[in-house]
Amino acid sequence: MSPKVEKSDALRKAATVVVSLGVETASEVFKYLHEDEIEKLTTAIATMPALSADVVEATMEEFYNLCLAQTYVTEGGIEYARAILEKSLGVAAATAILNKIAKALQVKAFDFIYKVDPKQLLVILQNEHPQTIALILSYCSPDQAAAILSELPRDVQIDVVERVAKMDSTSPEIVRDVEKLIERKLLMSESVDMTEIGGKKFIATVLNSTDRGTEKFIMEELSKKDPALSEEIRNCMFVFEDIALLDPIDIQKLLQNIDINDLTIALKGASKEIAEAFYENMSVRMRETVEEETKYLRGVRLSDVEDRQQKIVNIARKLADAGEIHIVRGRKDDIIV
Repeated sequence: MSPKVEKSDALRKAATVVVSLGVETASEVFKYLHEDEIEKLTTAIATMPALSADVVEATMEEFYNLCLAQTYVTEGGIEYARAILEKSLGVAAATAILNKIAKALQVKAFDFIYKVDPKQLLVILQNEHPQTIALILSYCSPDQAAAILSELPRDVQIDVVERVAKMDSTSPEIVRDVEKLIERKLLMSESVDMTEIGGKKFIATVLNSTDRGTEKFIMEELSKKDPALSEEIRNCMFVFEDIALLDPIDIQKLLQNIDINDLTIALKGASKEIAEAFYENMSVRMRETVEEETKYLRGVRLSDVEDRQQKIVNIARKLADAGEIHIVRGRKDDIIV
């Protein structure tokens, strides 16, 4: 089943549950939803076809089991919940329910953080262990994380960035403990989460939003400590598709420094937008040559296309480091006139 179908099915079930709860109870449920969730749920309810008693009963039973399982998870953790559910519902049903809980709660933990000013979070986090800071930043928006990261001591910045980049998933028990800690300090409350967090792409987005000095320092120090990790993060910070965001004069400068054969192969797997960004900055003769060669290029392996694209990206980075071109960052730079 595709993610789109799964999402539609989940929305239908949610609408069924809300309708079955009655107007008064449903209105209380809506108080805990975001505006976009209310909009989607309202639309689903308004367009809901007539449901048979069997469908409603099956949906409500599934909802009841999910609530029961969440209670078990909160009280004693995943393994405790699994043991009870397997005993009462069987292994297959227990696994299915726990998997749904993991997906349903994926974006709920630390949801309150999005409403907190970065300066307030910084005050709370600055004396915490780097691993705790890394966990919290993984749930922040990139702008929030960038603002906090920029104000941390230099040695802590490197430690936190490394921990976030290497972070994969965190058990619900640990997330719950850290969340309660932050809740107490912020006098707010929210639910528990079990989700994949952090990672190289996330920290790359954060670094793209920091000032150039902070980014340069972190990447230079990280490259000394862990060159492989540093390169993987750098690869996420500026990719081949981002070339379309460069100013025409910078794309023209890039064209002067890349091999035409590399570009021909790189464009074979490129989107229309990125291809046009190159074509618009070529001479008529050069464009005709590249388009013709690309058109009749056959049997090119995807790995070869990606290698040539990465080669061009590396050249763009070198030109940017030398100050010859300007790479667009996560936010627009102020212009000095």
